[in-house]
Amino acid sequence: MNTTSPEYRLEGGGVDIRTLPKVSLHDHLDGGLRPQTIIELADDIELDLPTTDAGELGEWFAAQANSGSLVEYLKTFDVTTAVMQTREGLTRVAREFVQDLAADGVVHGEIRWAPEQHLARGLSLDDAVEAVQEGIEEGIDEVARGGAEISIGQLVTAMRHADRALEIAELAVRHRDRGAIGFDIAGAEAGFPAGRHRTAFDYLAGQFFPVTVHAGEADGLESIRGALVDGRALRLGHGVRLAEDITIERQDDENTYVSLGRIAQWVRDREIALETSPSSNLQTGAIAAWGEELVDHPFDLLYQLGFKVTVNTDNRLMSATTLTRELSLLADAFGYELGDLEAFQLNAAAAAFLPLDEREALAERIVTGFAG
Repeated sequence: MNTTSPEYRLEGGGVDIRTLPKVSLHDHLDGGLRPQTIIELADDIELDLPTTDAGELGEWFAAQANSGSLVEYLKTFDVTTAVMQTREGLTRVAREFVQDLAADGVVHGEIRWAPEQHLARGLSLDDAVEAVQEGIEEGIDEVARGGAEISIGQLVTAMRHADRALEIAELAVRHRDRGAIGFDIAGAEAGFPAGRHRTAFDYLAGQFFPVTVHAGEADGLESIRGALVDGRALRLGHGVRLAEDITIERQDDENTYVSLGRIAQWVRDREIALETSPSSNLQTGAIAAWGEELVDHPFDLLYQLGFKVTVNTDNRLMSATTLTRELSLLADAFGYELGDLEAFQLNAAAAAFLPLDEREALAERIVTGFAG
């Protein structure tokens, strides 16, 4: 991926969105590698790639991911995880990840990744987390030397189809004062409910350790219910199929009248943040029930109804995107103005897995930055 972002301006030639302070809550480490880095790391381990041209490789990832199926989309990670099996590879990828976020105007990022997928070349779970943290800290230091400031935390993730969730939860808590700020489960959603990992979620609750759960992407309301009830999720990864629990009763020229089901009502009333990723949601078919274009995404309905929507990239490599681009696409689709983009960032700041005083400081930084 090109680490320099083009300008994306609001309609009318306003401010360049890239320069605005942004918060990234849903961004996978193994979905944000630079193509050139993949090529160089693959050469070190003699891994065959579809192409050794960085531009063509980036296009290959985007084409493979644009399948309309989460299962097919996830297959692209076989390549990225293959080059992230050594301390050096993990550290480099994490360092560049932080640099790329900062270049896109991100001031706080939460990097999610599954350590259990990075043990093929002899690393332990703790080795892997420490390697990523080393890269994060190097990236933060390099960003600071360039005159900017960014905060980063790890969301330690368990794979929902595996049976290591408790072990990964214990790993996350073990590193809570050394970079880990939250826990997640990811992977194939349908058929693998959060309840499979109830023991892990019970442990995390007892440790007062925050949880986000992928739900409402490749499965519907029961998956979201499981994330909330079994997972005690404070945020929903994607969560877009929550819109299945919203009934449009009638519309007129000025208003849309809706009723909320119990799950949607709970999520809205409790201000549980939705970690939406517009381009990814199109690629994986998460919004297929509503259409195939971004304008069909239930994002705007959720926003207008007062849900705490946030905007994210999910996997920048696979979606050939940045947070700036995602905000620009939404602004074009729904006519959003600067104040709307600010609201999305304040929602994300409020939902960040940070202490209250740090979330308040982050919100102040966003308000100041948007005031220009």
